[in-house]
Amino acid sequence: MTGTVAPLDVSGTSATTGTASVAFTGTGTLVRFGLRRDRVRMSVWLLALTLGTLATAAEYKALYATPEQRAAAVGSMDSPAALAMTGPRHYLSDYTAGAMLGHQLLGFMAVLVGLMSVLIVTRHTRDEEETGRAELVRSTVVGHHAQLASALVLAAVANLALALLLALGLTATGIDGIGPGGALLYGFTHAAIGLVFAGTAAVTAQITAHTRGASGLALAAIGVAYVLRASGDVGNDALSWLSPIGWIQRTYVFVDDRWWPIALCLALAASTAAYGFVLSTRRDVGAGLRAARLGRRTASDALTRPFGFALRLHRATLLGFGAGLCLMGVMYGSILGEAADMVKDVEQVQEALARIGGSTVAESFASMVMVVVAVVAAVYVVMAALRPRAEESAGRAEPLLATGLSRNRWLGSHVAVALAGGTALLVLAGLGFGLAGAASAGDGGLVLDLVGAAVAYAPALWVTVGVAVLLFGWFPRAGAVAWIVPVYAFLVGYLGPILQLPDWMKNLSPFGHVPQLPAAGMNWTPLLALTAVAAGLILLGLMGFRRRDLETK
Repeated sequence: MTGTVAPLDVSGTSATTGTASVAFTGTGTLVRFGLRRDRVRMSVWLLALTLGTLATAAEYKALYATPEQRAAAVGSMDSPAALAMTGPRHYLSDYTAGAMLGHQLLGFMAVLVGLMSVLIVTRHTRDEEETGRAELVRSTVVGHHAQLASALVLAAVANLALALLLALGLTATGIDGIGPGGALLYGFTHAAIGLVFAGTAAVTAQITAHTRGASGLALAAIGVAYVLRASGDVGNDALSWLSPIGWIQRTYVFVDDRWWPIALCLALAASTAAYGFVLSTRRDVGAGLRAARLGRRTASDALTRPFGFALRLHRATLLGFGAGLCLMGVMYGSILGEAADMVKDVEQVQEALARIGGSTVAESFASMVMVVVAVVAAVYVVMAALRPRAEESAGRAEPLLATGLSRNRWLGSHVAVALAGGTALLVLAGLGFGLAGAASAGDGGLVLDLVGAAVAYAPALWVTVGVAVLLFGWFPRAGAVAWIVPVYAFLVGYLGPILQLPDWMKNLSPFGHVPQLPAAGMNWTPLLALTAVAAGLILLGLMGFRRRDLETK
């Protein structure tokens, strides 16, 4: 345990008057250091969120260029299922391209901005304590609150930079319905919700002693906020007012341009951040307020085996993704019966669905959505496949491999969890999609069809695991490059049909070779080829891990 003691006041006056300033000593230095560490990570987040928004705005302009097309969009969005996935009905009163951004994109972006903010705060607080770096830093001239304060400042810098980029970028597009005032408000809604979830992470980082637990609690808060918002927009509006995501959507940006809901977000952000500082004084460095649960006297048989131990490490992440993908499947399935009406007047989307094929619009729509489901599952498998790198960097792999446990069995256990876990996520998402879709479309046969369509993407997930394992085995510092696979798959798989990208770009992604069930027929050849490629990549990764030195502490 370390701490900072106020200097002795030799003049006889009380030293407590400087306690507040002493507690924040070194904040500026830690902020500069954090910006230096996160310069690439933060830039990628900001560029991805900004470019994604600008691309969506341009897409709305192209898809809904005429008043008739926008009126058709209003009709397709004015249903309980569509409102649950988008936002409050009031946006439909003047459905310009800007109103579409606020209605259809703002809630989704709030989740991503919240994720960015949570990861920034937990990375610079709880992760620093868990790895022991915080204690080393606090042994110097650094106040007790400096680390949390610097993390919140970094989150604020990232969110404010995003707000300005969005405001300037949207203004520069010159799209009708997107003016400078609305663009500025749209940008600051992102900053406001980001600060709310940064404050939430400041609290959760004090509760648990583990980074994954702190991030998981904060991400659960984001999920609850989204569900409350969706429930309120469909039924009782009071539920939406319990959610900060509901607050920023009720700015009615590009429709009414109301600024005052942002004040609610700022008040909540300030309150949670202040509470985080208070809680930080009630625990030791490296500890959490929630006492660690006592385990059993002896480990279970599963924990004595590599696979069981790896599964225990991955359990929380796997359960979180399972709940999220099941909910995603149910939400998309709930509008499957209305798919034909939603796209009947949108020429570009109709053309994209026609290229996919299928006897009905519902089948084509389900095939397009399945790409998104598979990409989200790919995010999990990348995280799971790169978990050995985190274990190695933290020094936890070294004592395990110093025993009779071989490198192949240790790494293979994590790879097996990634392969099996990713496949299980596809089954769960397909089942939720199928059950909700069958209820929406009145076709019970969709359950098995959509589960099969989801499982068909399993070989592509296995290739993604193979890429991550190959990088870990031979080039461990370049492991983050594996994230290109799901990002590229989303761009060419989901946006490609709408943007009419050439086929050769689609073929560069393993997901581009999967038969687009249920619209297309089953073809086993590419699935077997992907499975063989995945096996080869994993074997090469295992070979590289055996040959290289282990990072030691």
